[in-house]
Amino acid sequence: MRIFVDMDEVMADTYGAHIEMYNAEFDGRLTAEKCAGNEVWNMVPEAHQDSVRKHARRRGFFRDLKPLDGSIAVLKQLASQHDIYIASAAMQFPNSLEEKSDWLDEFFPFISWQNRILCGHKHILNGDILIDDRSYNLENFDGRGILFTSPHNINTEGFERADTWLEIGEKLF
Repeated sequence: MRIFVDMDEVMADTYGAHIEMYNAEFDGRLTAEKCAGNEVWNMVPEAHQDSVRKHARRRGFFRDLKPLDGSIAVLKQLASQHDIYIASAAMQFPNSLEEKSDWLDEFFPFISWQNRILCGHKHILNGDILIDDRSYNLENFDGRGILFTSPHNINTEGFERADTWLEIGEKLF
């Protein structure tokens, strides 16, 4: 199978990073649970929203992300049996292209640079499976779409869903 995997909120904990940065910057007490069903910037005072929106433009943001639990082990096993491609909207933020590539080199060295698609729109992808946290990326994908649960999408319905990488493994092995 040809499997496409998104990075942010699927492999890398960007949501948690936004919360961590916000709490450090504004001495906040924000949690993923308090933000459930929303983007982080929608859950902070209006005066702080612009700062949160700009986190991803800060140098080091994408490079310093934590891998989501189970992502390395499950993707390593999947890569031994299938063609795995990373499909990430890296072009949206100036620093992310290099930082995402370096991050993948560190945590997912078994996925070659030739299998990294750093793009904008994902409707151009042609494969069997797309694992993504954004429903709009799954809507126009011709294969099987799996919505990976993130705090921002817990209220999204109408898609096959996986809450963890363990579930991804159960669905695909």
